[in-house]
Amino acid sequence: MNKSWTTESGYTFPSVDIAWKSWGTLNAERDNVILICHALTGHAAADEWFSGLFDEGGILDPKKQFILCINVPGSCYGSTGPTSINPKTGKAWQADFPEIAIRDIVTFQQLLLDQWDIRGIELAFGGSMGGMTALEFAIMDERIKSAAIFVVGKAHAPWAIGISQAQRLAIYADENWKEGFYDLELPPAKGLAAARAMAMITYRTPKNYDQKFDRQIHPEKKIYQVESYLNYQGQKLTERFDANTYIILSKAMDSHDVSRGRGSFEEVLGDLNKPVLVVGFESDRLYPIEEQRELAALLPHAQLAELKSPYGHDAFLIEFEQLNEQLNIFYHSFIKK
Repeated sequence: MNKSWTTESGYTFPSVDIAWKSWGTLNAERDNVILICHALTGHAAADEWFSGLFDEGGILDPKKQFILCINVPGSCYGSTGPTSINPKTGKAWQADFPEIAIRDIVTFQQLLLDQWDIRGIELAFGGSMGGMTALEFAIMDERIKSAAIFVVGKAHAPWAIGISQAQRLAIYADENWKEGFYDLELPPAKGLAAARAMAMITYRTPKNYDQKFDRQIHPEKKIYQVESYLNYQGQKLTERFDANTYIILSKAMDSHDVSRGRGSFEEVLGDLNKPVLVVGFESDRLYPIEEQRELAALLPHAQLAELKSPYGHDAFLIEFEQLNEQLNIFYHSFIKK
């Protein structure tokens, strides 16, 4: 895209690449848009990881809506990121890629929305990093008519920042790290796999791990089944993700704080005169349900859904029946009434 984009950190890209995927048709008024915001290791193909929301009876209906998911900056899935070529060096950006914040994701995605002359967005929603993005979108963009925020709060808490830093330290400790620059054919796979293993523990619950693995031993590998599972998940991520992207986007998540530079949380969120659905799962240990309760209490037009699931934080990618029920009630009562 031949439009410049400036990050909060002050770097200006003269042009950027923006990857996206859409479903349905934009209406004549250009306002039948549903905007999906993806999570840390996600991408624009939301029908792959939010598949249950596209099913019959789901909130997403391409026959009526123009559904759009835009890949974030700093990603390795097509949008400008650390694996893109730095025009000044002719090499991949890698660790030289500028620092970004959640608000930068909004301004980046607004480039595409503006180019398409999008005039109204019925609903912006997402979970985890996507929930942070959807909340900032609701604050920053008047085109957003409503938002649904899954499993996050008003700011990234020290607990979550600490978990992210532990994961980054695992990447930094990899023998191939070299201060963020490495042969792309020899990435810091061990470090990234370790980071993913840590994350997978925080995404679920002890009860879920008990039910899924117990103390079973893998019949061939002669290690605990849970060890085999985490090894597999770590290896799987290294085959599709970039370590610098993990660093950049996890730090962007740490920047999440809707009050930053704006005033108090009460002032910022109290001025948001839009309907917002806040969804939390009681078993979430990464972003505890208290964070969603607090966020909903600060929003003047919030609807809070406290849901049950054994899956912890990952429930927003699993419990589609519950999510569709809450989203349909919210969407049809506030948007289509």
